[in-house]
Amino acid sequence: MEHNDMIFGIRALLEAVDAGKEIDKILVKKDLQGELAQELFAAIKGLDIPVQRVPIEKLNRITRKNHQGVIAFISPVAYQHIDNIVPSLYEVGKVPFIVLLDGLTDVRNFGAIARTCECAGVDAIVIPERGSVSVTADAVKTSAGALLHIPVCRERSIADTLQYLQECGIKIVAASEKASVAYTAEDYTTPIAIVMGAEDVGISPQAMRLCEAQVALPQKGRIGSLNVSVAAGVMIYEVLRQRSAE
Repeated sequence: MEHNDMIFGIRALLEAVDAGKEIDKILVKKDLQGELAQELFAAIKGLDIPVQRVPIEKLNRITRKNHQGVIAFISPVAYQHIDNIVPSLYEVGKVPFIVLLDGLTDVRNFGAIARTCECAGVDAIVIPERGSVSVTADAVKTSAGALLHIPVCRERSIADTLQYLQECGIKIVAASEKASVAYTAEDYTTPIAIVMGAEDVGISPQAMRLCEAQVALPQKGRIGSLNVSVAAGVMIYEVLRQRSAE
């Protein structure tokens, strides 16, 4: 990652927060203490910025500069919240189409999915605040710039987000190789949210319980599952196909 994507030191980070910079995440030395550190924690309280306590060795591997026990990563975009997006979609007469990524960690898959979402007219991408990819310069590059043009909502709780979407009349459909229903058998012409899981473990059990339907893509080979970005592309374009036919 380029140094202009990072901020080193407590005072520099305080200035960035005060200036309204979009902070993606902050790495803090495990035992960081002192008045300046307390000032920093007070400044970021309530800002929904993930903070990770890490060993000093990890910070030193990232940079040799005087980081004072703090390194922050700048986001190229301003994250949004889904409860600000869904009402506006209904207001302008759109049928909401949301893609939710539950625990995706590979930046290349994220970029590829974002590119497909933008091309297919998806209204927003939802990612969890923790344990997930985020919008970095690498992700933007992999997405061919698509992440600069589609709303990305980083939410604290995926479960709460799914419940909110259901309350808004949006059907939640999970893509899972374990499902018995073919992906083409589902109706996607209504307000819809497609949930794609992590590369290794799929959709979390908590999120899966909140999905109203589970669908699978047909597989004829020996490998257990498709790459998540490929599967997402097939799902997204099935929604587009059905809606175009209608």
